[in-house]
Amino acid sequence: MGDQSAPVFPQDVIDEYAALGIDLPALFSAGHLGERMGVRITEASADRVVGTMPVEGNTQPYGLLHGGASAVLAETLGSIGSMLHGGAGKIAVGVDLNCTHHRGARSGLVTGVATPVHRGRSTATYEIVITDDHDKRVCTARLTCLLREAPAAG
Repeated sequence: MGDQSAPVFPQDVIDEYAALGIDLPALFSAGHLGERMGVRITEASADRVVGTMPVEGNTQPYGLLHGGASAVLAETLGSIGSMLHGGAGKIAVGVDLNCTHHRGARSGLVTGVATPVHRGRSTATYEIVITDDHDKRVCTARLTCLLREAPAAG
């Protein structure tokens, strides 16, 4: 599935998490499910999160990108944006995800870009646009996360 390059984070965010002894790239990875699906985070800030996922291995029986795979990519990107917005003292928990599937993809990579719609104290909502290798929109998703206090260390 290719080499994973490290995501790009704003320096102030890296410094905030490093002061707490947290490995930011590991914290904001795609997790075990994302790894199995080949999700790669390439850019991450509270203003914009970008990631890719291969179509191959993530298809339904007709050979098209599975809608659930698009949902995994969307929720991953929106959750990362929400967590970065909330900062080190908060965790983001998805409470609503909706996806509209516009067209199928049969090969290549899809790219998702998450941008904020609302960033508050207790919730964050991101729109995620997923496109194919030809920059055609495959899916539009919206994710709302509840921002909760992070558990105390120890």
